[in-house]
Amino acid sequence: MDLPSAVKRAERFAVRGVVQGVGFRPFVFRLATAQHLVGWVRNGADGVEIHVEGSADALRVFGAHLTADAPPAARIDSVDVAPAAVTDWTTFEIRDSDLRGAPTVRIGPDLPICAACLRELTDPADRHHRYPYINCTDCGPRYSIVRAVPYDRARTTMAGWEMCARCRLEYEDVRHRRFHAQPVACPSCGPHYRLDLEGVTESVRDADAIARAARLLREGRVVAVKGIGGYHLACDATNADAVETLRTRKFRKERPFALMARDVETMLATADMDADLVALATGSARPIVLAPARVAHPGVSPENLDVGVMLPYAPVHHLLFALGAPDLLVMTSANRSSEPIAYQDDDARTRLRGLSDAMLVGERPIARRVDDSVVQNTAFGPAVVRRARGYAPGVVARLPASLPILAVGADLKNSVTLVVGGQALVSQHIGDLDERGSRESFDQTIQDLLTVYDVDARDLIVAHDAHPEYVSTMHARTFDPSRLVSIQHHRAHVASVLAERGRLDARVIGVAFDGTGYGDDGAIWGGEVFTGSVIDGFTRVGHLREAALPGGDAAARFPSQAAAGFLAGVDGLSDLEAPPFSFPSRFGDASRMASRGVRTFRTTSVGRLFDTAAALLGFTRPATFEGQAAIWLEHLARQSFTRDAIEWPFVDGEFDYRPALRMLVERRRRGIAPHHLARAFHAGIADGLVRALECIADGFDAEAIVLSGGVFQNVLLLTELKQRCDRRGLTVWTNREVPCNDGGISLGQAAIASVRRRG
Repeated sequence: MDLPSAVKRAERFAVRGVVQGVGFRPFVFRLATAQHLVGWVRNGADGVEIHVEGSADALRVFGAHLTADAPPAARIDSVDVAPAAVTDWTTFEIRDSDLRGAPTVRIGPDLPICAACLRELTDPADRHHRYPYINCTDCGPRYSIVRAVPYDRARTTMAGWEMCARCRLEYEDVRHRRFHAQPVACPSCGPHYRLDLEGVTESVRDADAIARAARLLREGRVVAVKGIGGYHLACDATNADAVETLRTRKFRKERPFALMARDVETMLATADMDADLVALATGSARPIVLAPARVAHPGVSPENLDVGVMLPYAPVHHLLFALGAPDLLVMTSANRSSEPIAYQDDDARTRLRGLSDAMLVGERPIARRVDDSVVQNTAFGPAVVRRARGYAPGVVARLPASLPILAVGADLKNSVTLVVGGQALVSQHIGDLDERGSRESFDQTIQDLLTVYDVDARDLIVAHDAHPEYVSTMHARTFDPSRLVSIQHHRAHVASVLAERGRLDARVIGVAFDGTGYGDDGAIWGGEVFTGSVIDGFTRVGHLREAALPGGDAAARFPSQAAAGFLAGVDGLSDLEAPPFSFPSRFGDASRMASRGVRTFRTTSVGRLFDTAAALLGFTRPATFEGQAAIWLEHLARQSFTRDAIEWPFVDGEFDYRPALRMLVERRRRGIAPHHLARAFHAGIADGLVRALECIADGFDAEAIVLSGGVFQNVLLLTELKQRCDRRGLTVWTNREVPCNDGGISLGQAAIASVRRRG
């Protein structure tokens, strides 16, 4: 119905957030035409732009439904509406993308297959039946295939496949859910899967190749499977021999394997999950969820009460199960331990030789490697342990920065953060930078983000850790020295929590407990308490009493070595190398190093204190992955319900570890079971920390307590703290969007840099 020009009104909408590649333009088209509005919608450099003309009532209804009924994969951060001039538009159309200006639009994360596509995948009458690259606007790859923004097919790894007539018809049909779905494809025109067996590519493809892979898995073989963000190594989780074969080939001594369950029923039979954990597992991110194991599968999760399990998220996963794969698969990153995940086909064929018996190879290239995300539920709510597929590269904060900021993170569990247009985009998990492949991935991720968002490196403010020898710090020094900002590690931990909450001005008591971080005085910090805010800065008001650390950071791999340093500071102990203790010769060597001050450093690390407690209670072998001793200690403690607590006093700004260690030694000698002592240790740490917080709060008007750092991945410790803080009415903030471990450091660096270098 045409309106007279005098009655017609026009408005211009600017929508920002995750609004490209999620069916937003088709949604706007349908909404506008339903209200008899004319105009256009297009992707722009910083979101979606809309021009609509019609009656005042129609415009009002349009504006209300724009946010209320947005596509499920969309995430709207802001909608700016302004009056516009009425033009001569007679229809509503989707226009070509506007490429002017530097892009700040958010790239959507990769999405799991939706219910509608899953129905088509399993429907023999549908032309997409058993096609492993099926997708629509509500599901499928995003971040892993995008090469540049705005998000159009020509800027993705699907650019090499031209749509057939039937796909084109769906793509251009406003009534179809594949309307403007950029990766749309079918068996006639899209990429395919093939199986490489013993280095030879078989002639069968797609469903036949996947069925062949499923048979190999049933036979106990190891198959490399190309997924959304890289390859997995898969085997039958219920076949102990297959699991041991994979562990041996991968050189993965004890670190738990992740599992993929056929469906929710299989997942619930595998892990003890409440409604919150099920919601995490079935959400749009489809992460690996950590939960107590119901069934022990030999070799999957040694000496660990928990298991990490996820549901199928890519069509190829669903097809594997549908075509005969075992109901529960080990699904671990395709690499040797410490290397980054393989994601390029030629590289995978080289690197995975000897690891897998066959490779299920998909033709669609992956633009960037993206690991599976890992989450857990804690007393303070869901927490991200590893942030990657399904979450990255989302905006997790808005910061007061007019200039672009690159924060390069730490050297362990590295991630980087890019701030453009005030939006802080946190990358996927990159890994530990002491490994060459991870360093290459680190360099690539930085260049990738700068290229996608068209940021000139000369314009960057670069934030880095204060540690002068970090790989990330040395990379930062390749930029203009006048634009570098050095950020102390533990202050960045605290700042990451405030950045997530959009409260850089909040006055808090911040607690940063972890394994290692370079301190203001050059010592190895890791048990720090601060007061202040990101705006005003953080003052160190408390810390763990300094201990000796023979060998420095290397002691993280040897709990007995850390124990030698801490126990050297406790008077009156003797015969620690005699039963019931079982320290190896390394303990005596490290004790002598500490007594002579040879290659011995000062530390306030709570992470190393946990290692010491673990060593006293029986974990005296080398750790084969980061945090193993502390995880072992937590799981030991979960087997006890004692109400005892060791002493951990806070005196003159110091947590004194000596009474706690003396009590552990004395009680162990009296024959008290290690699991009771482990529980008492956790309870004592919680008691001592809460008493210290109350003491500090008497002289500092804090809005909240902030807990961050890798020690706070400990679910039992958080449970003990939550109980005590609730009783005392203390408000506690923890990380939610980024990990509390060093995976969240880059966000905190960016937040502090945005305040120090405004303008």
